[in-house]
Amino acid sequence: MTVTNWQKSSYCGEGESCVHVASTTAGSVLLTESDDPTGAVLTTTPRAFASLLTHLKGDGQSPGIGIAHGPADQIRLHTPDTVVTTTRDKWHTFTLGVRAGEFDHFAA
Repeated sequence: MTVTNWQKSSYCGEGESCVHVASTTAGSVLLTESDDPTGAVLTTTPRAFASLLTHLKGDGQSPGIGIAHGPADQIRLHTPDTVVTTTRDKWHTFTLGVRAGEFDHFAA
C-alpha cells in the first residue's frame, strides 16, 4: 500500500502538528494526527470520508467516522478498529480547511 503525500489544512501553522489526510494507491483515505502519541492512522473509504466532510460542512448527516469529545480538550476520530486523538484547536484548523474545500479531492 503506497501512500501519497500527507496534506494538512492551510490553517495549520508551518511546523505545527495537525490532522493530516492522505490517500493510498489502493483508494483508501488515511487520517492521522502528527502529534498523536499512539501514532494511530485511521483508514477509511472515500465514501465514509465524504460523509465526514459533509457533516463538518454543516449538513448534519451522521458521518461514517465517529467524532467524540474526550476529557479536557481532546477530540477522538474513530472507526471500530482505530482511534486518532487530536486537540480542539487542531480539530478547529482541520474543520476550517474542510469548509474551505481543501480535502474534497480525497472524497472523489
